Amino acid sequence: MTAVTWILESDVFPNSHGELRKAISEAGHRIVDSKDDWWLHEPPEFDPETPIVFHGSLGNAAVIEMKAIWFPGSFCPVNEFCCTAWYPQANSWLIHRRWRCLPANELVANAAVVAAEIGCTDRVFVRPDSPLKPFSGRVLQIDSISLKTLDHGYYYEDETLPVIVAPIVDVGREWRFVVVDGRVVAGSGYDANTRSAANRGSHVGPRALADEIASSLEAPSPVCVLDICQVGNEYCLMELNPFGGADLYDCDADAIVAAVSDYAIKEHKS
Repeated sequence: MTAVTWILESDVFPNSHGELRKAISEAGHRIVDSKDDWWLHEPPEFDPETPIVFHGSLGNAAVIEMKAIWFPGSFCPVNEFCCTAWYPQANSWLIHRRWRCLPANELVANAAVVAAEIGCTDRVFVRPDSPLKPFSGRVLQIDSISLKTLDHGYYYEDETLPVIVAPIVDVGREWRFVVVDGRVVAGSGYDANTRSAANRGSHVGPRALADEIASSLEAPSPVCVLDICQVGNEYCLMELNPFGGADLYDCDADAIVAAVSDYAIKEHKS
């Protein structure tokens, strides 16, 4: 059996990496722990004949993809995971049926006009277009939108940062699913407020929608995570995120390791 090297930043996901590390070892693959000083210079090279998968911080996942350091690496093509890259083709499942993308400074200058275009009069939801999430998604009063309320100057300096503006949706339960090559391989409920795994009851409804989306949508990467939420009595697609920088919560670690490792081996041989 070809062994895959899994490079892990386990301090980033201490709650889920215990099971992930166990699954990797029991499957006969190798674990290498990421070191902080790698990212100050150049990460090390490994045997080019060995498939390598990274799981850890989103920022490092993006660097790995950008520099093509390891293969298949982190499954984190940043541009492809921008909302504007996949929202249009996912519209029939998407939580945001009406939305606009524009530079942050333009939203600040024209907040009332932009809000009216999507049917909002008092509040809107705003999030970054980028999957690297330089600020967290939030609900804002239209008359209070400013660069400061969008966290400008904290994690980003560019006033023209593209942002998504959409009507507010009352979101209920949420689930995360891991997708590999068009197939859902594992899923878990989670609590968005605490960023921790949560028992969300039956997965049947959200899993059915996740299966439909995974098999129909051209994903930004063949390995990714897909978040489903409940809105009233319906289920909707909340977002897609890069696998290499996403929390796995209580997703079945054995199933993830088997599917991702098999995909890495297949791609490495092709």
